[in-house]
Amino acid sequence: MIDFKAQAEELRDELVTRRRDLHMHPELAFEEFRTAGIVADELRQLGLEVQTGVGKTGVVAILEGAQDGPTVLVRADMDALPILEENTFEYKSTVPGKMHACGHDGHTTIGLGVAKLLSKYRDEIAGRVKFVFQPAEETVGGAKAMVADGVLENPHPDLTLGLHLWNSMPLGKLGVGEGPVMAGASIFTIKIAGKGGHAALPNAGVDPIACAAQMISALQTVVSRNIDPMESAVISVTRVQAGTAYNIIPQDAELWGTIRTFKIEVRDLVERRMREITEGIAQAMGCTATLVIEDGTLPVHNDPKITERTRAVLSQYVGEDGLLKDERTMGAEDVGFLMDDIPGMYFFVGASVPSPDGQYYGHHHPRFDFDENALPLSVALMASAVADYVIPSSNS
Repeated sequence: MIDFKAQAEELRDELVTRRRDLHMHPELAFEEFRTAGIVADELRQLGLEVQTGVGKTGVVAILEGAQDGPTVLVRADMDALPILEENTFEYKSTVPGKMHACGHDGHTTIGLGVAKLLSKYRDEIAGRVKFVFQPAEETVGGAKAMVADGVLENPHPDLTLGLHLWNSMPLGKLGVGEGPVMAGASIFTIKIAGKGGHAALPNAGVDPIACAAQMISALQTVVSRNIDPMESAVISVTRVQAGTAYNIIPQDAELWGTIRTFKIEVRDLVERRMREITEGIAQAMGCTATLVIEDGTLPVHNDPKITERTRAVLSQYVGEDGLLKDERTMGAEDVGFLMDDIPGMYFFVGASVPSPDGQYYGHHHPRFDFDENALPLSVALMASAVADYVIPSSNS
């Protein structure tokens, strides 16, 4: 059995240094030029076949084994978020208004660590490993762009593996759910047209704000009254815009929001009911309304067979008690586009870190952070999971 744990532990200082460097130099979606350059240089030094500019700023590398076998795609995302960091540690972001607030600096670091470990076993690999360093996950455009550029071809992967550092879960716990584990996400806008006028004479106009308020309330009934209680869905109106002054009834109003579901058929039902409610309320209130829904991500679905097999490998590191088999989230991830029609598994690695003030700062918060002890653990976990498919003797 290959001792990936010990090997990953030897990389600890390198992993921490790399992660902190990436954290200090965050880059937003499709701007990951520095990050992609570091990734490509590191992979070339390992002797891998490297392709850059895939999906604009993505990097793909092939670790070809000495014998034929399956192709395992390993995905890591690279982009940061448009957030002004509030942490005060020495490796905080040096770019105002940009921050790694979701752990992608860790994911990139882990991907490089896995490539470094597995490249040592090139002669023992039966098959190949396709490392995919993806841009623009946060804008849910990166995976689509890479797919459009042929990331799933030449060679076509037989399975996909990925992980996410999860700072709401303690170190030593892994989220290894079967079936849908992350929601598919869509975004929507509703433009409501009324008739403006003086606020003192509301009867002379048609108030789009009153119409918007009715819609917001009614949209919440879609989940509570149309979706099977055994299923899951979320409709959140997250932005409302209307009006310019206290004494003016505006001409129009706009609503923005998101839809989250684990199943495509549930999403379709939600969208149908939203259209019916939007049109019905607008008509009843004397307004007109246009609903536009843009599909963002697919649900992330863990294949049962691959999940069962990978759980057995991961349990060697955290024990059966460390496997949280029911972990799911309404958070979205565009890795679903790399797993659509390709069996795979996406798991969560516990990485909670105590804050100095005792508060919890989750993903996308200006004070987000994660436990760097999760870096060598994650490298060992992913290296072992991949090796189970391409190095016959790795876990025996």
